[in-house]
Amino acid sequence: MKSTRGLFMLLVALLAGGAAVLFASRWMLAQASASGQVAVAAVEVEIGARLVPEMLRLVTWPAGSVPPGAFAELAPLDGRVVKTSVTRGEPILEGKLAPAGTKGGLSAVVADGKRAMTVRVNDVVGVAGFTLPGNYVDIMVNTQNEGSKRGDQDQTISKIVLERILVLAIAQESSRDETKPRVVNAVTLEVTPEQAENLDLARSVGTLSLVLRNQVDPRPVATDGATKSTLLKEEAARPAAPAPKPVVVAKKRAAPRVVAVAAPVAEVPKSTNCVEVIRGTVKSDACF
Repeated sequence: MKSTRGLFMLLVALLAGGAAVLFASRWMLAQASASGQVAVAAVEVEIGARLVPEMLRLVTWPAGSVPPGAFAELAPLDGRVVKTSVTRGEPILEGKLAPAGTKGGLSAVVADGKRAMTVRVNDVVGVAGFTLPGNYVDIMVNTQNEGSKRGDQDQTISKIVLERILVLAIAQESSRDETKPRVVNAVTLEVTPEQAENLDLARSVGTLSLVLRNQVDPRPVATDGATKSTLLKEEAARPAAPAPKPVVVAKKRAAPRVVAVAAPVAEVPKSTNCVEVIRGTVKSDACF
């Protein structure tokens, strides 16, 4: 009885295992039939590089997960230029490529309507080598503000003149995969034609400095620039001038007016012995 029960359980296990293997094989066949080929990078590809077949290879990719813009063949990618760095095993997408016929180099990286312009820097101006391709910087100039109404000793001004400028390359390298700071003597920036004019004027009238900014901070700044007065806060530190004392003006006294007062007429005491005198029609009293 016990052996019969054991054989029955073994038969059930074998049937369950066979069913699992059958379903797994069918699922794998279905996945294989639903997958395709995708072109990926076989090596690290730097920005502005021209693709050749040795840099690429085809790998199996699930059909439902193929990224938009991927290539299923290597032939269309021969001679195309990448606009951004591509790591090994990363799919080559149309959005990462320059238009067909574009020559390799930094010119393939410059966006439409933009220009590439190089400025000379040093270890201080270049933010101690932390300015790397792909970073955004502000351009600050230190010059003489000769057209202002300030005094002769307060004409020097430092002012941010360009904001959020993309760094295309440092020296002769444009790789954006490095994070180690490098001190170089030149930085290539991506600017509009108007910004290129302002940048050229700024470096001719004063000293330039690069101000490294956050990659995801697009907010513009609005500053009036820093001068000696604003730096030292002379206006705030200067003691307030005492209030002027009121000026008392002495009023001239008017000359006293002399008013003539008529002297009172002394009354003639009436005598007790008076005689009324009539002369024609005129009457008069005569007292004595």
